[in-house]
Amino acid sequence: MVQTLVLPSFSSIGKIVRLGRILKSDGRAVIFAFDHGVEHGPRDFDVPENRVNPMKILKPVVEAGVDAIMMLPGMARLTHEVWAGRTALIVKITSRTSLRPKERQFKQSVFGFVEDAIALGADAVAATVYWGSPEEDSMLRQWFEIRKAADAYGLPCLQLAYPRGPHMANWYDVEIVRYAARAAAESGADLIKIYYTGSRDTFAKVVEAACGIPVLMSGGPRREKAIDFLRDVENVIAAGGRGVVVGRNVFQHPKPREMMKAIIAIVHEGKTAEEAIKIVEP
Repeated sequence: MVQTLVLPSFSSIGKIVRLGRILKSDGRAVIFAFDHGVEHGPRDFDVPENRVNPMKILKPVVEAGVDAIMMLPGMARLTHEVWAGRTALIVKITSRTSLRPKERQFKQSVFGFVEDAIALGADAVAATVYWGSPEEDSMLRQWFEIRKAADAYGLPCLQLAYPRGPHMANWYDVEIVRYAARAAAESGADLIKIYYTGSRDTFAKVVEAACGIPVLMSGGPRREKAIDFLRDVENVIAAGGRGVVVGRNVFQHPKPREMMKAIIAIVHEGKTAEEAIKIVEP
């Protein structure tokens, strides 16, 4: 029998290399989400003090040692002096504004292209799919166009897999969230950002549904007490999650650098929430 040598493609090697810049040697990642200026508006940066200037947020986050930053192409261009050469970049190329009418909130629009991410030196691209939305079909067309282009260039694709629709009573229900995780995996996501379901046991079901694709918890709105969010992170890791994509629970905290360091300590150093909170509240 003649054996045929099958070599990996250039693009598959590129994807492995770039994923290795995001997921560290332990297979985990702490990613800072910084797309809120479009999704929610500048008001998100008004607390606990005026942080509309992105440098006030990104400098302490980068100094804390975050693994990657996810942002839109325009913001990546505006802030390159802070992150370039210091952390990995994930360029998100879909978004929406909260200025839209309520009935149009369940759709993402094009906010850039894979070529923009490549030009910026990105290590991955990201796009949102609102699973179950009335606009699910149009977002899937966007997703597959993005994934096809990204695959050709060896760029990993992070899917923000959010179950969201006006008919859903609870977007965080474990059965709905695990459904979205499975759909994200079956649509070819390389990384999945998804809602936290409230407990270690339920989130373990979400991780299982993703069939081995790395699952990262969406940080969501800021928790009133930092220790509560750190416990969420600890539960996610214990459930088999591969890390977090966090924004408001860091940049709306009075000590963003310390809060990011505490999250990193749980994800990469195996610290408990009670141990990590001492970084924030010594």
